[in-house]
Amino acid sequence: MRLSFLSRMFALALSSLSLAVIAPSAPALAKAQGYRHYQIGTLTSATPDPVSGGLLLMGGGDRNHDAMHWFFAKAGHGHIVILRASQAGQVGKEFYKDIGGIQSAETFVFTDRAASSDPRVLAALKRADGIFIAGGDQSNYVRYWRGTPVGELLDAHVAAGKPLAGTSAGLAMLGEKLYGAMDGGSITSPEAMADPFGPANTIESDFLHLSLLKGVVTDTHFKERDRLGRLFAFLAKAQADRPADAPAIIGVGVDESASLAVEPDGTARIYATAPDGGAWLVDGSTLRGLPRQGPLNAPRIRVTGIDHQSVLHLPAGTVDRPSFVRNYAVADGKITGETAAP
Repeated sequence: MRLSFLSRMFALALSSLSLAVIAPSAPALAKAQGYRHYQIGTLTSATPDPVSGGLLLMGGGDRNHDAMHWFFAKAGHGHIVILRASQAGQVGKEFYKDIGGIQSAETFVFTDRAASSDPRVLAALKRADGIFIAGGDQSNYVRYWRGTPVGELLDAHVAAGKPLAGTSAGLAMLGEKLYGAMDGGSITSPEAMADPFGPANTIESDFLHLSLLKGVVTDTHFKERDRLGRLFAFLAKAQADRPADAPAIIGVGVDESASLAVEPDGTARIYATAPDGGAWLVDGSTLRGLPRQGPLNAPRIRVTGIDHQSVLHLPAGTVDRPSFVRNYAVADGKITGETAAP
């Protein structure tokens, strides 16, 4: 009897020792995967409606529910995968509980580049009805996703006729060329115009390859953070080595309160939470071939306003019913004037 009791106690001790050895491996494994995962809703339920393509370009402020319902409808009211590199699963809860109309929201928070080859992440992206790229630091997205299966799947998702949305940093990195903020900062308009070809203006390429944003540079929080001047600088540097026979690159800046909903045919309309929320189109044709030393000088840069009555056509960059058309002048790195364009 005594031996049987001692045997049971010895077996229990061995079991406890095994658990003590195994338990620390779970966090280590999660860390090696390079992401944190959150989900809400039922991942296995059927997608209720047909899925169709589209891009939702969001300026970075509070989300307009009509814009989100447009995006969810494009995703067939099905399954949304959210990608980010900071925070947690808050956006997924917002989508599923506060806005509603979807089957599930699954969030992957990237902590390093390893997640971009993780089978679970890749499987989720392949089955996603819609993908939403959240805000944060776009330099992390460039470092974690460029040249990886995640980057390839984002391209493939859009090419397959499925919707993609991006807000703030998630919009800033969607164009053919992008401001990567690779030095850890966020350049201001005065800084960018003072040295548009300098190292702080970190223009990146060969990231995503979306046909509707070919020849486009995007920017966010636009009016609120006075970013017109830095978009001028982005376009100047983005075109530094562009062939002379290639079309000029255009810039699209979106205000915090606004979103541009882009249909598969490239027509785009504004949704906004504020009456004056809109977008700005910058013609880069006069920002080509500029001197690569010193501050920005450009006597005439055409800028077109886009509001809720306008229709933007991408990637052509034409606007029906613009809210304004202006020419801006920049001298020695400063905006010196604006006039109504004919």
